[in-house]
Amino acid sequence: MKKFYKYLNNINFPSDLRKLKKEELKYVAKELREELIDAVSETGGHLGAGLGVVELTVALHYIFDTPNDKLIWDVGHQSYPHKILTGRKDKIRTLRQGNGLSGFTKRSESEYDPFGAAHSSTSISSGLGIAIGNKLSNKSTNVISVIGDGAISAGMAYEAMNNAGASKTKIIVILNDNDMSIAKPVGAMRSYLAKILSGKIYFSFRETVKLIISAFSKRFSKKAGKAEDFLRSAVTGGTLFNSMGFYYVGPINGHDLDALLPVLQNAKEVSYDGPIMIHVKTEKGKGYSFAEKSEDKYHGVSKFNVSTGKQEKSKAIAPSYTKVFANTLIEHAKNDSKVIGITAAMPSGTGMDLFAEKFPDRMFDVGIAEQHAVTFAAGLATEGFKPYAAIYSTFLQRAYDQVVHDVAIQSLPVRFAIDRAGLVGADGPTHAGSFDITYLTTLPNFIVMAASDEAELVKMINTSIDINDRPCAFRYPRGNGLGVKLPSIDEKLIVGKGKVVREGKKVAIVNFGARLNDILKSSEILQKKGINLTIIDARFAKPLDENLLWQVANEHEILITVEEGSIGGFGSHVSKFLTDKNLLDNNLKLRNMVLPDKFIDQDKPEHMYKIAGLDSINIVDKVLETLNSKVIIKKTN
Repeated sequence: MKKFYKYLNNINFPSDLRKLKKEELKYVAKELREELIDAVSETGGHLGAGLGVVELTVALHYIFDTPNDKLIWDVGHQSYPHKILTGRKDKIRTLRQGNGLSGFTKRSESEYDPFGAAHSSTSISSGLGIAIGNKLSNKSTNVISVIGDGAISAGMAYEAMNNAGASKTKIIVILNDNDMSIAKPVGAMRSYLAKILSGKIYFSFRETVKLIISAFSKRFSKKAGKAEDFLRSAVTGGTLFNSMGFYYVGPINGHDLDALLPVLQNAKEVSYDGPIMIHVKTEKGKGYSFAEKSEDKYHGVSKFNVSTGKQEKSKAIAPSYTKVFANTLIEHAKNDSKVIGITAAMPSGTGMDLFAEKFPDRMFDVGIAEQHAVTFAAGLATEGFKPYAAIYSTFLQRAYDQVVHDVAIQSLPVRFAIDRAGLVGADGPTHAGSFDITYLTTLPNFIVMAASDEAELVKMINTSIDINDRPCAFRYPRGNGLGVKLPSIDEKLIVGKGKVVREGKKVAIVNFGARLNDILKSSEILQKKGINLTIIDARFAKPLDENLLWQVANEHEILITVEEGSIGGFGSHVSKFLTDKNLLDNNLKLRNMVLPDKFIDQDKPEHMYKIAGLDSINIVDKVLETLNSKVIIKKTN
């Protein structure tokens, strides 16, 4: 820590926090919030969610015996204050950096992280699993799952609640209701929670808090009477959660430690065979005026000036791939009323917020519900519409069953705009788009494209408009384009046809995706060594350009494929084609360059690709290695 804090400097672990008097905790919260703002101003990261749970974090660690009691944070970007209090405050300024702290909870990082979470809506399921595991092992420790930041909108949360309600197992669920996710939440659950909060009896009145605590402490008696049930219903309005088998308490002001502490204490001490839900109302961005006033509550920020709130923005020579996608789709939507935009709680991240500004009636944010998003798009496709499901690669994994059954089997023309393809930098392995090439190219009836630059992305969007007999996907990376001139929306590709970028001899490299620029750099290095490469931009992993591959295989001694995806993707399909045509029997050496068989921790993208062996220097080494040896078997550690 850079600053001296009266309390925080003496708190290294929650056990230190528990030595304090309750009336001192508000000062701890004040210092914790200040340190969080100061640290994230230097590292960038997820700020608003953490600011909203400062008091809740202090209260939970004060009341519960962590790490013996298991505290699970849903959507791990809420966990920055938790990290500061659990032995990691001296490393907090390494957040999301190489060899630093993860931006999410991570089991290998701390015993205070019993379950890793970066995607949403997993805390109740994992918490219930831990709770039942403890029960079977005759352990009496508490399990607390904090779900919030919009995560309650996802179907998995309801599956877990349904199971928990019937389990006869104690688990404490904290519903952190901050009226936000990454953007404003959508759907009926938001309206339901708002209705609870708008009731005549409101959590901020001390009398109501006393009633809640009183009802909570007495309700667990099997002899509780109808009058108490009526009181509880009047105070809480928790009918939905009650009907799912939860004992519901709330709403409670999540920034009022005087209200939080006794309720959490009661939840800890009560003997109850069933799930308990404590509804806590918080404000995302709380305590930092610039976050409170911002539309997204400073959900994710770059480095910023604490005094002014101004974020550092790198000067880009080109628009982001995301913006290129959005602007191109907008142009098509102007000419085609059948174009529909769909996102799963990521309007700004996918560029669909720009689309919504122009076509509010044709953009649908379905909330944190990727499975629903895909099948919803499939339904639209049956009615002749042209749905574009803009979903990060890592999030589309959550809807793979729907992609298979509801889209591919029925050959419905859903268009998948797959953002954040490849390695993504500070968000690390949980957000890397490593597997979509593999998991989509295995599916019949699919067209799978990858853009090597922003101009190619425009052409792929243009091409997808006219694909009306089957699903298609085009993938593109995070960040800015290369600064190339963008084509018009009339320029389209021939499905399944690649492009010769450069002609050479002996060695051909076939690219799929955004590694093309590194391949060109490697070509310049190799040219100085007298090696002239043939470079192909495949554009399509499915269908393959078999004629071009046949030609390249017959005219070169070495063929190397490069892709920013896992094994089983583009290179595997090329290998199968060449094997089936007996082309590998003609002294052709084939090498596939893919992401390694490991998860790569957060770092700058260029360093991650170096670790992955997919940067220009590694491509040069692969060419030289293959030229100098018939068979190379590398020893791996």
